[in-house]
Amino acid sequence: MCITHSGVEPSDFLVTHPIAPDLSAQADTFRPAWWLPGPHLQTLWGSLWRRLPLMTRPRERIWLEDGDFLDLDWYGPEDPYTPLVLAIHGLTGSSSSHYILGLQLALAEHGWASVGLNWRGCSGEPNLLPRGYHSGVTEDLSAVIAHLQAKRPLAPLYAVGYSLGGNVLLKYLGETGLHCPLQAAVSVSVPFRLDLCADRIAIGFSQVYQAHFMRELVAYVKRKREALQQRQQHDHVASLDALGDLKDMKTFWDFDGRITAPLHGFEDAHDYYRQASSRYYLKDIRIPTLMIQAEDDPFIGRESLPTAQELSDTLCFERHAHGGHVGFVAGSWRSPDYYLEHRIPQWLMSQQERLA
Repeated sequence: MCITHSGVEPSDFLVTHPIAPDLSAQADTFRPAWWLPGPHLQTLWGSLWRRLPLMTRPRERIWLEDGDFLDLDWYGPEDPYTPLVLAIHGLTGSSSSHYILGLQLALAEHGWASVGLNWRGCSGEPNLLPRGYHSGVTEDLSAVIAHLQAKRPLAPLYAVGYSLGGNVLLKYLGETGLHCPLQAAVSVSVPFRLDLCADRIAIGFSQVYQAHFMRELVAYVKRKREALQQRQQHDHVASLDALGDLKDMKTFWDFDGRITAPLHGFEDAHDYYRQASSRYYLKDIRIPTLMIQAEDDPFIGRESLPTAQELSDTLCFERHAHGGHVGFVAGSWRSPDYYLEHRIPQWLMSQQERLA
């Protein structure tokens, strides 16, 4: 286990622990861009203002056991021995989210291949079943990883998950334990305790983000219903209609209690949050895993972060004073520098070298 602190006095942190040098290449100190002060500008910059080059990414559709599908977007070398990284997006995102595209470009510069996962209904086409995706949907992640193993059996396999995707990834790592097929993994800006994060995002300016997510999530369900109606899948339409009116969805507690929980087999929002929160699975992780988190994340309060006693010996917890939610932007406004796109490839390559 290692826990590193950047930009804050150690006394400001909940936990401290000596760095374990065998787990991690040393991180550079992240210094947030002066022109993006505070967590909100760090959080919003990438999605609102960042422009990335056009990328040609062949799309592959895989079919799941329940008859639904997931779309994968490939990038980089096709050599069967080249390391392969699965990149996993967050809530209401897709494989076209700026942080996924930026990572895929960065990995390709190092000669690594990558594949961007789209959760159900996130690739631009509604999925075929009433159910969708959520913060604990490790069965879908497991199916994707099994597919990648079969497709490129000679390639060392890694995974990087952001926000919701990071939560699913960490939960999967804990569930699989010693049997995990990945060589190493990275998570970024994870909502370790979903219940506490649902409370945090309902406070102050963060309510703006909450309102955005509610609009996107309700629209996701409406698009799905319209597609099911057009396909004349009346039983599936009835399943969605049985969830009740989609009006007045103001908080995550509302949406997860009325939509996520009943649609995916949980008793209620409390049951969903308890079963899906990755914090309860960290002790069982057995592969090298880097967790990158900002102390000023507007979605995730410090009370959500795990303590040293909850971490396994294979976890490296990198905590920064600043960075927002999947932000970590440095450099000048003319030439922004994206810390995650240096740090993540650096750390993954250090694990590849350690295993060689």
